[in-house]
Amino acid sequence: MERCRFSCSFTRYFIVFLFLLSVINGQDSSQVAPDGGFLKREYSLTKPYSSNGMTMPFWDFRDNAMLTNNYIRLTSNHQAKLGSVWNKIPCYLRDWEMQVQFKVHGGGRTLAADGFAIWYTKERMTPGPVFGSRDEFHGLGVFFDTYKNGPQAVTFPQITAMIGNGTTKYDHMTDGKINSVGSCLASFRNKDYDTFVTVRYVKETLSVRLDIDGLGEWKECFIVPGVKLPTGYFIGVSAATGDLADNHDVTNIHRQP
Repeated sequence: MERCRFSCSFTRYFIVFLFLLSVINGQDSSQVAPDGGFLKREYSLTKPYSSNGMTMPFWDFRDNAMLTNNYIRLTSNHQAKLGSVWNKIPCYLRDWEMQVQFKVHGGGRTLAADGFAIWYTKERMTPGPVFGSRDEFHGLGVFFDTYKNGPQAVTFPQITAMIGNGTTKYDHMTDGKINSVGSCLASFRNKDYDTFVTVRYVKETLSVRLDIDGLGEWKECFIVPGVKLPTGYFIGVSAATGDLADNHDVTNIHRQP
């Protein structure tokens, strides 16, 4: 009996020691992504967005962005509009994953502009020329571009990711091709259903996947290893229209099931 008592006590103390050691080394479980991916509640945006139509817990919105009961409309189908929604809390998670449910639709059958962007950046709530947000940003921008400016022989829409260092400009004339770390073509406009995109950053690997056909089937857009993103940046979504226009609607930003 005495031997068992000693062994059990030693085991308990050893487990506590390992836990404290992991916290000291900065490896506590609150900072590590589980295998299924996640965003904590304070980084999620789900209905109902607001009780008064004016404010949202953990989120800000600005410019032409408008809250409705079923979605957040970043821009309406009118020329020269922009809008954005930004999380108020910096994300200190080393690994993270977010799923965005959206819909882009308008009167133009084949031509529309400009598109929208998902951000993980140092700056927030600053309007600008890059899909409604600022240029020369620090961090990650994933661009859903619906209008082709450059001469590349591809159809649009196109999804492109860029890592910004605070001085690099987004190149509109090549639709971001010069600074792209990954891209794919994706026909997400004027669907009868919402589209889902997952942006995942785990162990310095950035990946983007889409459920674009409304069948619950995910298709890879791109995977890029060796991407280094700091912690403490902000999550946001912005959109803009130009001479051509679309409705850019966001329904949810939340953890992947």
